[in-house]
Amino acid sequence: MSLRIAVGAPFVSEGRDRLGEHEFVVALSLDRDWMSPDQAKRLVDVATGEGLLERDEGDLVATFDLDAVSIPEEFSPDESLFQERSAFETALDAVVSAGADRQESVAAVNALQRELGVTADVAAVLHARREGVDVAAAARKAGEDL
Repeated sequence: MSLRIAVGAPFVSEGRDRLGEHEFVVALSLDRDWMSPDQAKRLVDVATGEGLLERDEGDLVATFDLDAVSIPEEFSPDESLFQERSAFETALDAVVSAGADRQESVAAVNALQRELGVTADVAAVLHARREGVDVAAAARKAGEDL
């Protein structure tokens, strides 16, 4: 969830779902002082890989519901945001963000993994789809890793 908060913050602040990449980097590094410009650029890469952002004619476009982003006053992103997450983590976070219980979701993924004999990444994507959650980026990543 902290990835969505960090990525969504510049868009929420500007009241738009589309920003120039430079605007995005400045918002995170200078305006909020959450990270260095290089880290903000790395965050763009991670968020694009996770399907949270799309690049369009030099702009970044948020692909998730910005109205659902609430930025706690004490929020500060941690280093884990700059690491690419597995398809399992991405799909699980999406299901939990949609309102499912994390522990129940992990149990369901584990059951699918055992039942179907697939990887945790594939099971998490299947579980998310069964729950009606769009996890296209995680599905692509799970497919690439096979």
